[in-house]
Amino acid sequence: MAPEFLERLLENLPPSPDPDGRLLCGPEGNEDATVVRVPEGRALVQTVDILSPIGNDPYTFGQIAAANALSDVYAMGGEPWCAMNIAFFPSTPKAAAEGLGMDVLTAILRGGADKLHEAGGVLAGGHTVEDEEPKYGLSVTGVVDPAHVATNAALCPGDVLILTKPLGTGILSTVAKAHWDGWEEAEAEFCRWASRLNRVGASVIRELGLRAATDITGFGLGGHALEQARASLVTVALDAESVPLMNRVLDYAGDGLVPAGSHANKRYCSCSVEVSPRVSPLLVSVLFDAQTSGGLLLAVPEHLADRARALLEAGGDGAWIVGEVLPERPDGVLLEIR
Repeated sequence: MAPEFLERLLENLPPSPDPDGRLLCGPEGNEDATVVRVPEGRALVQTVDILSPIGNDPYTFGQIAAANALSDVYAMGGEPWCAMNIAFFPSTPKAAAEGLGMDVLTAILRGGADKLHEAGGVLAGGHTVEDEEPKYGLSVTGVVDPAHVATNAALCPGDVLILTKPLGTGILSTVAKAHWDGWEEAEAEFCRWASRLNRVGASVIRELGLRAATDITGFGLGGHALEQARASLVTVALDAESVPLMNRVLDYAGDGLVPAGSHANKRYCSCSVEVSPRVSPLLVSVLFDAQTSGGLLLAVPEHLADRARALLEAGGDGAWIVGEVLPERPDGVLLEIR
């Protein structure tokens, strides 16, 4: 990206607050790298995620992309500590004339920075790449107690599965892109959920000492539940009718607005999935709908389920019981949809 474009861009962005001095040196001095203070006794959680534009508002897109990247830290039971921007954007006069000017990138970065600040993280710098198609995300570093990390591989038979956000961002974003009937309401719905942080769910992981969790993103609820089952050597049973859905998602699925990636998820997982004949094919498609910044799927020992739900709801999150963990089946079925 041209130096003069980058210089003007940075002038338009406020400095990132660092109230507790996490950055020993960083962006202000144009250093080659950032040096970060790490809390004693904590392990690092590191992840990176980048999105193509979702929705029509650049600031909201920045918020969603940041929430999506931060979610991986929350799924491990961690807390965001710092992050670095990763932005792909055109800086040519032609792009500006077509509506992709510096104001758009500035809004994206402001959205991301505000969401990171909401999460309690510090912006430590970033990198930009000249590209015709905008893309944005974060490389996130979180911190976690090394003795209390939630993973995919710790499901236990008898655990109750609790989901914290409804499904449907993949389908509703397709509706918005197509300007289908009701697209503005669909966009507002998925943006409201996708921009919401999973910090409450992460606090429940820490408070109750939960050992297994994941966030629902590109593989859909079915795909991520299957990943957990495979890693834990168990079978997961999902109660399809108990899974929460965003408004009109089933109607739009019936209109054929399920994105190609969601169909690919279902095909890929099919050899390890058993679907009850009572479950409609449309609902099965929604269970594999590729999510952006979806909720957490928490595996909770049955005796802690009521307490977990109360904590989630007190923090403003959803707390839907969507399934349970069963012993491993000998026939290779890892996921039952019933």
